[in-house]
Amino acid sequence: MSMQEGEQHRKHPRPRLETLSDLIYGLSLSIGAISLVITNNQASTANDINRNVFEFLFVFLILITSWIIYTSDMSVLPVETRLVTFLNVILLILVAIFPYLFDQAMSLYNTMADQDYASILFTIDYAGTLLILAGFAHLIAQEEKQFVDQDQMVRFRRIRNRMTLLTIIILLSLAVPWNWLFLGVHVRLFIWYVPIVSFWLNRIRIRPFGVPCIPSRDNVS
Repeated sequence: MSMQEGEQHRKHPRPRLETLSDLIYGLSLSIGAISLVITNNQASTANDINRNVFEFLFVFLILITSWIIYTSDMSVLPVETRLVTFLNVILLILVAIFPYLFDQAMSLYNTMADQDYASILFTIDYAGTLLILAGFAHLIAQEEKQFVDQDQMVRFRRIRNRMTLLTIIILLSLAVPWNWLFLGVHVRLFIWYVPIVSFWLNRIRIRPFGVPCIPSRDNVS
């Protein structure tokens, strides 16, 4: 086998599911941006502008944080297995309806009861994405799979534990009534910010949740 043939043999095309995942994440982010443009047709006060920007940034931060963790996991996790494919499909469904549920929870045109119902669905959606990301970390951390070296296994186990804890925290936010406000903001929203703050504090400190960048399978010869 020639050197050129050997290089071609080592190269793997990017799984279509990963490409679709990037597309859906991008589409969900775009929906949030489009919603800001739509408000141009309506008269807005300063409070309305602040509210719209706050809601957009909230959804943006959740989605971009989820995408960063997801791409880090997929760089070492084979997508070809049935379990990983199934989890990917469920994750993409949750991501796709993410902006809609949040918009319905925050819509001033909905009654408080409807907002509460939408916020419950959003919380379940949010917790589901965190749980799936924890599942990816668990698969990577399995010693018999040997996706990463021993040190990285320990780090991914920490990620799994932290993501599981964050999932529980998000679900516990349902115990807080939706009509509870602090400084005019729903208390439940402050709890929803916990995973975002946790991720970016760790990223500023070192890397996402303490995990260093791992070369993708395409770069491993």
